[in-house]
Parts: sequence; C-alpha cells; structure tokens
Amino acid sequence: MQATLPARLYGCPDAWARERTATFGRAWLFLGHEAEAASPGDWIATDVAGHRLLAVRGKDGALRAFHNVCRHRAGPLVQGPAGRCEGELVCAYHGWRYALDGRLRAATGFGTVEGFDPRAFGLLGLKLEIWRGLVFVNLDPEAAPLAGHVAPLETLLAERGLEIAGPALRRSHDLACDWKVYAENYLEGYHIGSVHPVLAGELGSAEYRVHVEGDLVVQEAVGVNDGPQAGVWGWLWPNLGINVYRDGAMIERMTPVGPGRTRLDYLFLNDGGPAVLGDALEASDRLTAEDARICEAVQANLSAGAYDKGVLSARHETAVAWFQSRLAEVHA
Repeated sequence: MQATLPARLYGCPDAWARERTATFGRAWLFLGHEAEAASPGDWIATDVAGHRLLAVRGKDGALRAFHNVCRHRAGPLVQGPAGRCEGELVCAYHGWRYALDGRLRAATGFGTVEGFDPRAFGLLGLKLEIWRGLVFVNLDPEAAPLAGHVAPLETLLAERGLEIAGPALRRSHDLACDWKVYAENYLEGYHIGSVHPVLAGELGSAEYRVHVEGDLVVQEAVGVNDGPQAGVWGWLWPNLGINVYRDGAMIERMTPVGPGRTRLDYLFLNDGGPAVLGDALEASDRLTAEDARICEAVQANLSAGAYDKGVLSARHETAVAWFQSRLAEVHA
C-alpha cells in the first residue's frame, strides 16, 4: 500500500523552491513548436516554475535558447509568448543590445567602466533540442540528450503511424491549485466517471489502461478505434501532456507559476489551422472546466488542515504513485 504525499507539500513555498530547482531546473521543458519561430529574428518565450525561457531564430537559421534576462540589471529581453525582433534582442529596461547568437553587441549608453569586458556579458545560454518540431530546453548543461527522454513516445508514435502537425492555436487557463494536483489528476482515469460525464459516454465500455515507461506515462482507452478519443495520450515528465490523434494533436503544459498556482498552456496542432478546431476546442474547454473545478476543490481541502495523507489505488493510480515517488525524492 502506498500512501500519498503529505498535504503540506501542495502550495508550500519551501516545496515550491525545492521543485523549482531539483525538478524543473534539471528537466527538459517544452517551449513551443519550431514553426512558431520560422524566420531569423522570430522568437518564442515562456516561464516555467519561475524560469524565464527564450528561443530565437538566428541569422544562420539556427534556433538558440537563452534565459530571458539582460546581463546588466536583469531586464527582460522579450515580453509575451512570441514575436519578432529586427536583427537583435534589446533589453526593455536600459536598451542593452544583443546579437541573435547571444553576444552583447552594445551596452547602450553605459559609458567607460574599468574592467568591463563586453565579451563576458553575453546572454546566458540553455541547451535546446527539437523532436518532431517540438522545441525543448534544459537549464542543466550536463543534461542527457532529449532523444532518451522521448524515446518511448517516439516508438509509440512510429508504431502507430502518427505524425505531429504544425501549430494552429495557443490557449491558456489559470488554476487556483498546485501544479502537482493537476498533474496527478491528469495521470489517472479513475475520476472520469465522476468528473467527465460526456467523456465517459464517449469511452463507453472501453478498458482504460495506464502504464509507465521511462519518463513517459501512456493512457489508452482500449476498444476506442475511430471515435473522438482514438489516438495516443502521453505525458512526459515533469509536466507535459502530448495527445496525438489521427487529425491533429494537442500539447498541454502544466505550468507552475507559484506555490498553489498553475497555468495550463495549450498548443493545438493541426495543419488545417484554427478554422478546423471547432470540436476540439469545445471538448478541451469542457474537460478543462470540469478538471479545474475538481482540482481547485481538492487544493482547498489540502490547504484546510484536516487532511494529511491518503492512499493510492494499485488498480487505477499506478502513474500517480510513480509521479509521487519521484517527487518524494526531491523532498526527502
């Protein structure tokens, strides 16, 4: 019998600080699709657990990743999820200018300072790798290659002949719950009958299976062949859902933004563009609203003080147990 993590770890500033460093500071983090930064000067950016991340397409066509922070006094280089700069990145605070490869081009108006060497003040770089068009970055310079991280999912998609389409639409939702609450909800189908009546009807008598392989959790409704839920539902450690269907895909990043606060970042992928997403958006909005209600209620109870620990089902919650065991190591 496996007990759950203690309630105090959900929404606790100390837990947040440990996870920010030990989990998100060492993992491959999803940034976006390479097609969102297709031309020199195009950039995409986000924040994950307080890590402000940026990737920009260089004049040589290469996509490079940096911390979105000026080396002068920590001003932002870009603001928003995506955009374009004309040949250089310019700090919004004091106007320091950087080449697209990260070199400091001009410390604007800084003046002469003894010992100041511009070559020592380039942008802080990050590891960047691309898999099937999806851009991942890692803060750990010693991180193992992305290929090993995604290998089980790559095998699964290849076996089923599934491709990942180009970007069509982004959406975000703010939740008043810890990122772990939402991730754990995502990792089991135990709640579907109670929380998602329409989805439960679509799945019918299909057998719902969950298994873990490496850094991947795979969820399948066995027996659903050509219906709206056919495809592969994958979840990559530490916070990324990758749902691939015959006619498109949806990436769901469970983005921690602070203790007890989460932002869901959706990237819908479909070569037909936003116009063909009607049914997918309707289903996504419905499921998100249902999950948000229950996850925020769970967070309220975790914070109320009566509940400390529960117990996990060996039948339904094997992926939750795996997830919690990994996080228990962070908080040991």
